[in-house]
Amino acid sequence: MARASPSTDLQAYLEARTRQVETALDALLPPEDAFPAVVHRAMRYSVFAGGKRLRPLLVIAAAETVGGAVDAVMPTACAVELIHTYSLIHDDLPSMDNSPTRRGRPTCHVVFGEAVAVLAGDALHALAFELLARTPAAVPPATVVQVVLEIARSIGTEGMVGGQVLDLLGERRASLPPIPAWPQDPGAAVRDIHVRKTAALIRACVRAGALLSGATAPELEALSVYGQRVGLAFQIIDDVLDEVGEAARLGKEVQRDALASKLTFPAVHGVEGSRAIAAALTEEAVRALAPLGARARMLAELGPWLLQRDV
Repeated sequence: MARASPSTDLQAYLEARTRQVETALDALLPPEDAFPAVVHRAMRYSVFAGGKRLRPLLVIAAAETVGGAVDAVMPTACAVELIHTYSLIHDDLPSMDNSPTRRGRPTCHVVFGEAVAVLAGDALHALAFELLARTPAAVPPATVVQVVLEIARSIGTEGMVGGQVLDLLGERRASLPPIPAWPQDPGAAVRDIHVRKTAALIRACVRAGALLSGATAPELEALSVYGQRVGLAFQIIDDVLDEVGEAARLGKEVQRDALASKLTFPAVHGVEGSRAIAAALTEEAVRALAPLGARARMLAELGPWLLQRDV
């Protein structure tokens, strides 16, 4: 599939907001030479490894959709990127996915050693919640608390961590007794993994930007549906790219999921079936934005573009 390009307006928007996020991250992370330098180098090595910045962009775009300002949500936007980065550091460890490369270069533990990589991830996690607490004073404290709670739940055992546990269990599914309260149907099980592992945080990003910007209940509901559907579609396409993508373009080894016998959408539904499910989810996400009208145009364009990506 040829690489999709965003519209001119979306491209300009993504470039402008990504520059703002990069500048903010550089200012908020400790400098490399700050004591103890090795962990700060590892943190910066991983944060500035060339990610898409999807999660902070969703925080910002959701905020702007309901009339919010970029500066007011930037600490939260940076916080979710630090959370995402810490999760990648830990996922790449030998005890987890044992990945030697990420985004075209050696993973954090390969460069800095496992111990420092674990601590760098822990430090990014801690700094993320420090940033959430530094939300501008103009935002009501009760709203800040709600955002902190939602993000925490989205990355704990109800969300990202729980999804990663189920992902690991899925690799050993054939040799395990039935897992209580987990769907035994492979299609339902893989959906549960992805909803927790990826969609939960992406939904929380969209909700955080909206909540911090004073979204009404109907606006928040529409954006919540959008975030959940886009988050699930995004992970499905990640599964597809692991199956059929090019290592040089993706910046990491491919077909690792199949070699590990992971429970993925392509394993259950096939590549084309998985693409069809992701397309249907993306259509649902865009339809959910209809009540928001033109204000949600960037979000509405972002969903289909993510669907067609090849990186």
